[in-house]
Amino acid sequence: MRDATRQGVVWDALRVVLSALTEATGRPILDIVDAGGGTGGFAVPLATLGHGVTVVDPTPDSLAALERRAAESGVSVKGIQGDAADLAGLLAPQSADLVLCHSMLEFVDDPAGALAAVAGLLRPGGVVSLLTANPVATAIHRAQAGYFDEAAQILSDPLGRWGAKDPTPRRFTTTAMAALLAGAGFEVRETHGVRIFADLVPSRLADSHPAALLALEQAAAAHPMLREIATQLHYIAAKSN
Repeated sequence: MRDATRQGVVWDALRVVLSALTEATGRPILDIVDAGGGTGGFAVPLATLGHGVTVVDPTPDSLAALERRAAESGVSVKGIQGDAADLAGLLAPQSADLVLCHSMLEFVDDPAGALAAVAGLLRPGGVVSLLTANPVATAIHRAQAGYFDEAAQILSDPLGRWGAKDPTPRRFTTTAMAALLAGAGFEVRETHGVRIFADLVPSRLADSHPAALLALEQAAAAHPMLREIATQLHYIAAKSN
């Protein structure tokens, strides 16, 4: 249930996007690409809604798990082994209505190039759902754990990292991400905070009141101040026509 609480805000936004895209295109079945989609946590549920979903992921084990997960759900999801930087060579231009880039952009060598490749995949008016790590939240979490020097390092580091052993290569502020999206030809429509409270409250409280916690996350997601301390930031951006 904890995962459902953490992902609830993202799914709320995706449901609105799916409805808007099906209405705008006049097609009930959308073409969706999940870049770095791993084992299909988002891809398989989207396929159960009837959409055509392709997952691009560099890890063979993840793609094998995706295949098993899709089979258990009675749906078909296409898996392609490859990196986000190779999207242009793996899929046809303007072949997607929606591209998911969830927890992926932090790990690519060239975030701007990856977003440009995503833009190339999308049809005019297509949408990208982007989920990225927030450096401000990481600073708060490191301070909570007593790592005050590392928390301070995050706030001054241009990549939002707390040190050489930080497993995340980079994190993005809302300002930095807005600039990257604009550079790739996207217009940001919505920004949501994800896991604002879910990663702050003790597990015993989160697990004992999951519905109330989800409602709180949904209420706080668009709050301009609370959003800035979310563990992740979720962007819905449309490709300029």
